Amino acid sequence: MTTKQKEMTDESPKIELFVKASVDGESVGNCPFSQRLFMILWLKGVNFTLTTVDMKRAPDVLKALAPGSQPPFLLYNDDVKTDTNKIEEFLEEKLAPPEFPKLCCRYKESNNAGEDIFRNFSGYIKNPFPVKNEGLEKKFLSTLVKLNMYLETPLPYELDQNPNATVSSRCFLDGDTLALADCNLLPKLNIIKVVCKQYRDFSIPTELKGLTRYLDNAYKQDQFRYTCPKDSEIRTAYKAVAKYLK
Repeated sequence: MTTKQKEMTDESPKIELFVKASVDGESVGNCPFSQRLFMILWLKGVNFTLTTVDMKRAPDVLKALAPGSQPPFLLYNDDVKTDTNKIEEFLEEKLAPPEFPKLCCRYKESNNAGEDIFRNFSGYIKNPFPVKNEGLEKKFLSTLVKLNMYLETPLPYELDQNPNATVSSRCFLDGDTLALADCNLLPKLNIIKVVCKQYRDFSIPTELKGLTRYLDNAYKQDQFRYTCPKDSEIRTAYKAVAKYLK
């Protein structure tokens, strides 16, 4: 287990985020839930400590803090939180304006955009039967197309600015700044990008311009780019479950 301090300027409660460690036992491991919370805390601009946990050698202190739990979990002023969704809600409530930015989406549709992608990706990538690959790939691709349509459709605020707009130019799901929905979806899309290329030689089609724009903008953000696990870590994590087709 290693501990890293994220330097921030804002005064804040004592916060420690425990996340899954990589195979080296020190770096950030492959866990979209861990990355989601890491991004939220970084976007909030709060002082926090990031602790990576090697579950093969989990120290007794962690067993005492969250017995039976898997990372991520949060220590907030000695109060332990273990459910990712509840941690997100808790942080949005506790780290609120005016001191901290609000990260919830303005439009409820943004929260659900891409919600079925990871499930269809899993079915696609874990399938060992070549005869089923085409059908599963089409089903998976349809979920990407659906997300692309949402990203290309102007949101109400864009239409208020330009009633004649037919294609969105926003950077992210809900606007031009990262929101909670992005913290949930982007870590999964990063895994998808790496794993599909490795095991299916499949890349997100450039014809999906909204999705391509979304990912390009996301990788320019420190809060996303620097919280991603290494590609090699993702490939290693999926080695036992992803199936090469012969």
